[in-house]
Amino acid sequence: MSTNSGKLYVVATPIGNLADFSARGIAVLTQVDLIAAEDTRHVRMLLSHYGISNKLFSLHQYNEQKASAALLEKLRQGLSIALVSDAGTPLLSDPGMPLVKMAREAGIEVSPVPGACALIAALSVAGLPVSRFLFEGFLPRTGAARRAFFQERRDWRLTWVFYESSHRILAAIEDLAEVLPVQRGIVIARELTKVHETIVKDSLENVLTLLRQDENMRRGEFVVIVSAAQPEKNEAVISAEQKKLLTILLRECSTRTAAALAAEITGARKKDLYQAALALRKDR
Repeated sequence: MSTNSGKLYVVATPIGNLADFSARGIAVLTQVDLIAAEDTRHVRMLLSHYGISNKLFSLHQYNEQKASAALLEKLRQGLSIALVSDAGTPLLSDPGMPLVKMAREAGIEVSPVPGACALIAALSVAGLPVSRFLFEGFLPRTGAARRAFFQERRDWRLTWVFYESSHRILAAIEDLAEVLPVQRGIVIARELTKVHETIVKDSLENVLTLLRQDENMRRGEFVVIVSAAQPEKNEAVISAEQKKLLTILLRECSTRTAAALAAEITGARKKDLYQAALALRKDR
């Protein structure tokens, strides 16, 4: 790590309620030499609220490479820089990755200043399993691409999450209902930490009805959380490795023998493996 270079801080800012800004975040934005912001006009309002007067540098998705190179040079000269997005934690569906990557590759210290994040805030109140989840960022913009996206994830056995805007939330949930069973549980969280914060947990069918009937429910920024697919009745739940082993054994053995051998090798329940083997036989 270069001893003469500056330091890059990645600073999370409030997603709505300005009182959520950490004392450390305020201190860092006050003390750094420069603040790299996604939208300088938006960030200037935050700075004004906290009485922070500091130089702003525009870094957004359309100028990232050029701006990041310029900021890297300033870091090499010994300046300290804070990277912020419009709201929440930078890099999570926001600009900033090129700058962080360049800084780390140049041996410049990069330090996180944690705080608000819409993804984590929504998961914390969703009431769905979150020990394993997949974050997908923003969805494709066209209906066909969205439906293909949903189809690929239809049978996933873990919670998955995406962001959506007010302009496309209804179309996105309509596409979701075309692909997933309408009984699937979902959560939509809109305007988190703001005055009109709304968090709804219900079936996909009921959420879609709500969005169609209530125009207010289509306003704001959204986090959508989709519950994991559940096994069909009598469907054996086996791992990908166990399924691969069964597939190989079924080429040479009977269903019962393949299940018995797989159980002996993997330690899984023979009954589950036998049901899975039957399903594999049926699909061949």
